[in-house]
Amino acid sequence: MINTLTQHGDSRGVLFEIYRADHSPAPMVQWNIVRSEAGVMRGVHLHPTHADTLFVIEGTMILGLHDMRPEDPSKRLSTFVTLRGGVPQTVYVPAGVCHGFWFPEPTVYVYGLSGCWSMANELGCRYDAPELGLDWGLSDPILSERDADPTDYATMREAFFAARPDLRGR
Repeated sequence: MINTLTQHGDSRGVLFEIYRADHSPAPMVQWNIVRSEAGVMRGVHLHPTHADTLFVIEGTMILGLHDMRPEDPSKRLSTFVTLRGGVPQTVYVPAGVCHGFWFPEPTVYVYGLSGCWSMANELGCRYDAPELGLDWGLSDPILSERDADPTDYATMREAFFAARPDLRGR
């Protein structure tokens, strides 16, 4: 879900709200700020139980999404969304939607989580797994150790349904 934010400006500058609990499908309980260098790829990650809200302060984030939720009309669909600093938009990423971030330039972003971060809620697979249907067009991105050697797509999918047995078989 992309939310274009309303700007309130005058000769002094601009104000816009990046988060309001009454505008979000799930309340955010933890907020983080991250700076990524140019050429960094983060993910692909999948959270079985918490959602994220993303906002780019400066720079550019190419956000790749792949829906694992079997009950959703967009199940197994994939897409890219570009977020840019200076463009007041947030993206809400529901639990069960795989997401990866590519940064073609240095970027600062804020993200909120609907549940406190826990490694137990962190699943992932390699960003270029063909099952994701996301052609990043990257040849040698900068990856964390975890993202450079993650599980494969099938293992991530099985771990997701193990964490969410309520969704299995839908």
